[in-house]
Amino acid sequence: MAQHQFQTEVSQLLHLIIHSLYSNREIFLRELISNASDALDKLKYLNVADDAYKSISFDPRIDLAFNKDAKTLTVKDNGIGMNEADLAESLGTIARSGTKAFLEKLGADAKKDSNLIGQFGVGFYSAFMVADRIEVISRKAGEEATWKWSSEGKDSYDIEKLEGESGRREQGTEVLLHLTEEGTEYANRWSIEDIIKRYSNHVAFPIYLTYDEKEYDNKGKEKSSKTKTDRINSGQAIWRRPKTELKEEDYNEFYKQLGHDTEAPLHYVHTKAEGTLEYSTLFYIPAKAPFDMYNVDYKPGVKLYVKRVFITDDDKELMPTYLRFVRGIIDSEDLPLNVSREILQQNKILLNIKNASVKKLLGEFKTMADNASASDKDREKWETFIKEFNRPLKEGLYQDYGSRDALQELVRFKSTAVEGWTSFADYVTRMKADQKNIYYITGGDEKTLRASPLLEAYKAKDIEVLIMDDEIDDIVIPALHSYRKELPGTDGKMETKSWDLKAVNRAGADEELGEKKDKQAEKEAKPVIEKIKKALGERVKDVKLSRRLHDSPSCIVADENDPSIQMAQMLKAMGQTDMPDIKPILEVNGEHPIVTALKDTEDESRIADVAGVLLDQALLVEGIKLKDPADFVQRLNRLLSG
Repeated sequence: MAQHQFQTEVSQLLHLIIHSLYSNREIFLRELISNASDALDKLKYLNVADDAYKSISFDPRIDLAFNKDAKTLTVKDNGIGMNEADLAESLGTIARSGTKAFLEKLGADAKKDSNLIGQFGVGFYSAFMVADRIEVISRKAGEEATWKWSSEGKDSYDIEKLEGESGRREQGTEVLLHLTEEGTEYANRWSIEDIIKRYSNHVAFPIYLTYDEKEYDNKGKEKSSKTKTDRINSGQAIWRRPKTELKEEDYNEFYKQLGHDTEAPLHYVHTKAEGTLEYSTLFYIPAKAPFDMYNVDYKPGVKLYVKRVFITDDDKELMPTYLRFVRGIIDSEDLPLNVSREILQQNKILLNIKNASVKKLLGEFKTMADNASASDKDREKWETFIKEFNRPLKEGLYQDYGSRDALQELVRFKSTAVEGWTSFADYVTRMKADQKNIYYITGGDEKTLRASPLLEAYKAKDIEVLIMDDEIDDIVIPALHSYRKELPGTDGKMETKSWDLKAVNRAGADEELGEKKDKQAEKEAKPVIEKIKKALGERVKDVKLSRRLHDSPSCIVADENDPSIQMAQMLKAMGQTDMPDIKPILEVNGEHPIVTALKDTEDESRIADVAGVLLDQALLVEGIKLKDPADFVQRLNRLLSG
């Protein structure tokens, strides 16, 4: 027997599970059943696709048994199984980055919630909520050796090779839980059946429960006992069943098992296609965004089956990246069972299914949006969807050119004209009759953007500006260029209209303000502009007289061909070290007292201080961190002291 130390993250996780987690402990059984189902899926695939495994006799099943007197509960499968290395890797370490996020989430939450366990991919360890010792006995398919993993959930675990009679068993895994006093509430038929029917009823393999049925006399003394084995789940592939046979509870139960979630999904889409291609899909939209949605190594949420045989659940090609929050099933009748994951990426059949699925999902999202005004429930549903998934949908505008028209009708923004979320379509219905462009402002946060001096002239002219505070907006919206929509023309026929998207924090976006300075004003301001430009030197790309400022003395804008300063900072934070320094264009209000006071000033040090403060305060208002805050304070102090 060899003793091993747990990975640090596992030890921390086990400590939290044993000492802190308490809510909804019953999910441990859902997680063990899910692991058993995955093991059966893997062997079922190999059994038909890999010659090395075709000779294995395989009748997939999951077996449960309990012993109330001995305080034990067993979960057994005859799936792929594990060898010594698999046990050490799967049960001694957790490679996924989700572990750290999980620990941070629990550490920050005073009410430790075990509901999170399944979502973070650490489901096996939830068994330590009800057990003070766990033994895992496993033989990997195609191998002779049987191995036993055991631990009390503290600092270490043991692995030993089983010899003789104890080592002779079919492939698969048996998990034996030695239950705590609190855990014994699950060592009975009724609790187990209830949990299975709620969480795992639609697992595609039969789940059997073995128990003793006892009879008692009128004095309560045991009269007889016989061992029975009953199947306790329906085991039907829900996505293969007609929609007319299914209720909302059926869909919700399957989602909870599939998505390791205790909440019902926000929405589901069930499709059966027949014709050139035959396939079934069942997609779910979670009520909350997956924890790893913005991780590079996010876990995909869609499983691929061929003729009900599981193929893969970690192929990111099954859904475009911007729909990575979708959970569900694709089951094809046309793909070969032995299709490899490499071939999948170029497979035309799968590509057609994927494209049809994306179109179907985007159509469902549009229906959700259209129904938002039908009732409070529909409105809340749509608002929840936008709150959780608006940002990844925006990524689609950049990634999926073929779906751009559909996506531009779905994405939402804040606005200077209305409360809550609004769309491009709503914006154009509110536009002034002579307005040619859709205006927007990008930056760090909504509060800062709403206070930006860049909006002053637009507000004065009653021109709506969309508030875009997602950092991705700076990349996505410029790539979109314009918004197109089909509208009825004067002759009643549909025609496509287009509006350019203009960022108010870029040079050239102020053309529609109609406030061109007369030549006299420009002539009078020129000496001041030259003084400021000279004082700032290389800190700015240019200094101009502004026509968008009313009350503020200055603002910054980006050259139309440059990325914004916020975007440049974001790209640098992402590791793009070759980004050149982006120099802003400073615009000044020629009528503001701070600016006009420079007209008669020849003191170069004072001009330098005023110019520096004008630039720095314009940067601060836009939420941009100053390179030299001390210099700004010193200049400001000198100006205040006269």
